[in-house]
Amino acid sequence: MSDHDRKRRFQRPTGKPSRSGPARGSWRERNSHGDDVVILYGWHTVAAALANPRRRIRKLMLTENAARRLAEENIETRITPEIVRPQQIDHLLGPDAVHQGLLAETDPLPTPSIETLPEDGIVLVLDQITDPHNVGAIMRSAAAFAVKAIVTTARHSPEATGVLAKSASGALELVPLVLVQNLARALTALNERGFLTVGLDSAGEENLAAVPLRQPLALVLGAEGKGLRQLTRETCDVMTRLDMPGDIKSLNVSNAAALSLYICASRLGLMQ
Repeated sequence: MSDHDRKRRFQRPTGKPSRSGPARGSWRERNSHGDDVVILYGWHTVAAALANPRRRIRKLMLTENAARRLAEENIETRITPEIVRPQQIDHLLGPDAVHQGLLAETDPLPTPSIETLPEDGIVLVLDQITDPHNVGAIMRSAAAFAVKAIVTTARHSPEATGVLAKSASGALELVPLVLVQNLARALTALNERGFLTVGLDSAGEENLAAVPLRQPLALVLGAEGKGLRQLTRETCDVMTRLDMPGDIKSLNVSNAAALSLYICASRLGLMQ
């Protein structure tokens, strides 16, 4: 690939820039052949990808310091890396991306189906949460609480690359991402497989900390501001809320996800 082509691949689209990487809307880049390529950068993100045998690495760019650190921590690069100056990665990602001297081009991970999900533990369902920082943070919490998978729509959700992967801090390699065309149908399929589908909304009828829970559990979260869509709400078995003692009664969706996962995992005996 020529320097000109590489620059075009990573070039920011026009519009409001992001603070940490390419602007929103370019989470999955395409190369000259039109096939998908996932861009990963940052220490935890790239190191986790290198440790994941399911992740095919196409290209790896490292600074000398990053290459030395990988060797010191006995992390195999799996392919011969290209040793570059930090400014070369800055040029590709933009000066605001915190890449720590690592950038990888990879294939997307395989996406499982609803039918293959294990019938125990917790699954997260995301209803049109589009901010990659929020989704990445949710994935990080999901990995911490051993969530079996995250289900989201193929449209109206950020691609599993770029800022999302950086925000997930390696969790992208640990929590399977299930992409569906229709969320209501996916929830119906989970119901039919015996999942208890629990929606979370500030206007929910039940307190999440008090409603009866069982495994397998699907916890359904909506976008900030809009919350869950009407059809999503109607498809859930029960709608719940988080009761909090302070004057502010709502949380950022990634914070709400972490708190909800703690409540559910504790009540289901999954913290032992």
